[in-house]
Amino acid sequence: MTMTSKPMTIAEALHQATLHLAALHDTARLDAETLLAFTLERNRSHLHAWPDRQLQPEQQARFNALIERRAAGEPVAYLTGRREFWSMGLEVTPATLIPRPETELLVELALQRIPVDASWHILDLGTGSGAIALAIASERPACRIIATDRSTAALEVAHRNAVASRINNVEFREGDWLAPLNGEAFHLIVSNPPYVSSHDPRLSSTEIRYEPLSALASGPDGLDDIRLIADRARQHILPGGSLLLEHGYDQGEAVSQLLIGLGYQQVSNHQDMAGINRAVSGQWQKCRVG
Repeated sequence: MTMTSKPMTIAEALHQATLHLAALHDTARLDAETLLAFTLERNRSHLHAWPDRQLQPEQQARFNALIERRAAGEPVAYLTGRREFWSMGLEVTPATLIPRPETELLVELALQRIPVDASWHILDLGTGSGAIALAIASERPACRIIATDRSTAALEVAHRNAVASRINNVEFREGDWLAPLNGEAFHLIVSNPPYVSSHDPRLSSTEIRYEPLSALASGPDGLDDIRLIADRARQHILPGGSLLLEHGYDQGEAVSQLLIGLGYQQVSNHQDMAGINRAVSGQWQKCRVG
């Protein structure tokens, strides 16, 4: 099935687009509404309020092009350049990982640990679009957050998101994981690192193929970056401080044992809204590693 170019109303365009996407995506109707609202520069409620309004030829052409790209597998967030995270509208580009709802668990766990009026130093490793750092910063304005990423393009997106959200207590630094630090120590370190096996067929067969590979894959078992972070973070955590890591759905036990083996205490698994182990936390009680 291909999208037709004959004049259509909003309702007709949505119906045709939904049919076109239905065999490919289980979010066909939502995707169609999101892309048409984006095309018309309106919200989705406008589509339901004015179903009989006819699209202009240029609007219909633009919408058809977006639907074809979505049918090919391109994520909606890249098509619109936007993604909601922690009630913030964030810019995303193919240089950044698309923030997932389950990653909000890291923000929740962080906020549970940070007193409301605290002025802690917090580190976000591999910040991408800045989602985690900016969410924490928005809720704990007295804290100072450093957010690192190896990608210049990703940091440019994160900085624009900070400006757009009027958040000024995040400092972005370019470099590989903890490399940009100058001997600083933190009360809390958080990270959503790559954790997909480099052999995982999803990297080439699903829509995540559009996302930066360096933000997804991490060695044969998906744990290379988690091992590095857990090891080196010990040099930058204040005694009593914590490390929070997101991981894959089947990696909870392996990451927990990794932290225990490195000397972290009070290591705990945490489940996302679907009841899946999604994050591990560990506390560092010792003096900093030499």
